[in-house]
Amino acid sequence: MTMTRTLGRSGIEVSAIGMGCWAIGGPLWGDDGQPFGWGEVDDDESIRTIHRALDLGVTLFDTASNYGAGHSERILGRALAGRRDSAVIATKFGNVSDEATRRALGTDASPAFAVRSLEDSLRRLGTDHVDLYQLHINDLPVPAALELVGTLEDLVDQGKIRAYGWSTDNPASAEAFAVAGARCVAIQHDESVLSDNAAVLAVCDRYDLASLNRGPLAMGLLTGSTRALGADDVRGRAPEWLHWFTDGKPTPRWAARVDEVRAALTADGRTLAQGALGWLLARSPRTVPIPGLRTVAQADENLATLARGPLSPDAYAEVERLLADLRKP
Repeated sequence: MTMTRTLGRSGIEVSAIGMGCWAIGGPLWGDDGQPFGWGEVDDDESIRTIHRALDLGVTLFDTASNYGAGHSERILGRALAGRRDSAVIATKFGNVSDEATRRALGTDASPAFAVRSLEDSLRRLGTDHVDLYQLHINDLPVPAALELVGTLEDLVDQGKIRAYGWSTDNPASAEAFAVAGARCVAIQHDESVLSDNAAVLAVCDRYDLASLNRGPLAMGLLTGSTRALGADDVRGRAPEWLHWFTDGKPTPRWAARVDEVRAALTADGRTLAQGALGWLLARSPRTVPIPGLRTVAQADENLATLARGPLSPDAYAEVERLLADLRKP
């Protein structure tokens, strides 16, 4: 029996761990050559990975219109052909990209773009509806976000989306959206054992929202992988917000923190990644980690956490003792 959770007040049931689909999108570039993807991908392996995730009980797949300038959505749509009813699809809007050149073209928070972007996402995904439609501009001012609520409610009424949310790390933004939007059911935010956001989780508790955890493995830092990162990998030339990596290598101060908690996270025979995901499942009944997967081997390792379940209370307490300085507001 696969461990499940609920997408907040929507009542939509999902696997307690989802699959993040950023990495399967392939390259995306900024104007100055900044990579916004995870390097070249093998589409056949991506499809095998999605199928493996489904077979292991995963039902939630999280993508976005700009992951690989739409490539992630196309691959997810191909993989789910004939199995759409087995999946809960979450996608995002607000970042503009060019499918032909794979260039990032800024943001558009207008209601008209939200509608247009959804139509494009539905086409690429090969479906007539998206289960969770998320605003993808983390720092958008609240008044601009609230202008989207009426349009999003209309899209629910039309059956084109089942619910919506916001990908933001700001608790005030999350709260304002939840108050204004009757069918806002989830907040996606950065959340990992190294980066707890208690304030956003408190908003999720207050308004019965799901907490979708992006970066649950700190962009790969919590996997212990030493794979060389290419120039087309976002971690190879990390933007300012991505502090886990420097010049394509784990940032020493954060690598040291991983070493501190490694024994506690792996005490019951889990791998480091399984321990980090187990910590998230123990953190709150609302958390739904969405680790990025692009190989069958990664799916097998990470999704074994569904069977192992949350970290034990003793191991969780030991992790919190070791990272107490990071938990201060």
